[in-house]
Amino acid sequence: MRYQAEPSFNHGTPVKTGILLINLGTPDEPTPSAVRTYLKEFLGDPRVVEIPKLVWWFILNGIILNVRPKKSAAKYASIWLKEGSPLRVYTAKQAVLLQGYLGQRTRAPFVVEYAMRYGNPSIADQLRKLKAQNCQRILLVPLYPQYAASTTATALDAVFSELQQMRNTPALRTIKNFHDYPPYINAMAKNIRDDWEKNGQPDVLVMSFHGLPQYTLDKGDPYHCECLKTGRLLAEALHLKPAQYRISFQSRFGKAEWLKPYTTATLKELGQQKTARVDVVCPGFISDCLETLEEIAMEGKEDFQHAGGGEYHYIPCLNDRPDWIHALTDLVADNLQGWLIEPNAAELEQSRLRAKASGAKQ
Repeated sequence: MRYQAEPSFNHGTPVKTGILLINLGTPDEPTPSAVRTYLKEFLGDPRVVEIPKLVWWFILNGIILNVRPKKSAAKYASIWLKEGSPLRVYTAKQAVLLQGYLGQRTRAPFVVEYAMRYGNPSIADQLRKLKAQNCQRILLVPLYPQYAASTTATALDAVFSELQQMRNTPALRTIKNFHDYPPYINAMAKNIRDDWEKNGQPDVLVMSFHGLPQYTLDKGDPYHCECLKTGRLLAEALHLKPAQYRISFQSRFGKAEWLKPYTTATLKELGQQKTARVDVVCPGFISDCLETLEEIAMEGKEDFQHAGGGEYHYIPCLNDRPDWIHALTDLVADNLQGWLIEPNAAELEQSRLRAKASGAKQ
């Protein structure tokens, strides 16, 4: 069968709008086996690694998947929460809170779900779940402020791949980015100011974004430019002078040149300069995860202080902060204009009566 079976249709049931938050993904457990499964899917995506398929297959399956899972599992174990992976825990909370916040603004029927591009819950499963709830319109919300082919685009790839198996496809809207969206910038700034009110202000604020290979910029990916704009707007919101902040890129993988300056090199340089205090924030991550809690909060601190630096402080991501959920609600509401239609009781009743008269299933 080419197409999936369609969910049963009940006349008179109001059409709902679905909102699907999409994040990168996480292993189900901090174990080598679970990490291997996750990495195979993640690093097997040609959007993520743009190396000739046959060459990369031998590198991935012959080396990386035999070496990296054990090391990565230990890192995941160091940041794992009681409820599970931090990325999944916070993304799930964001979905629940968005349902409540948006529900305060409208009586229109809608459903919020979340999915992971790699791992669980999968995009395919969550799309089917939304369809089963009569969501005939779906807004896709990739939780990446800055667009990249290896994040936002591949999330949309997975959605469109699933739609190819549907006979009755829902209407779709997508959010490409929100790197300069004022409520997002304001939420980031408030998160930092709140931290500084408790802990004092650093000599230098490092804004660390996830890195990408240099060739992505050369081939036209707008990610680098959007990161720089986010950093500039955030610095302006915090009234920082150029000497008070740095923008850098983390998570370099392999020997190829990546976007510079590298976060590791930046922290070592600041340490060598005997900087008394450095704070690091990750504006490209909405939820804390391995790359923020282990790579930045732990490894970054070691790099900085080992090089001679003083106090080091990591500022957590937005996670489930109310100001961020308000910003997310604004973003979603802006992109749902014309879709959140208030239910009309009279029309619903007429639809029910027509269905009854025709003998259709209720």
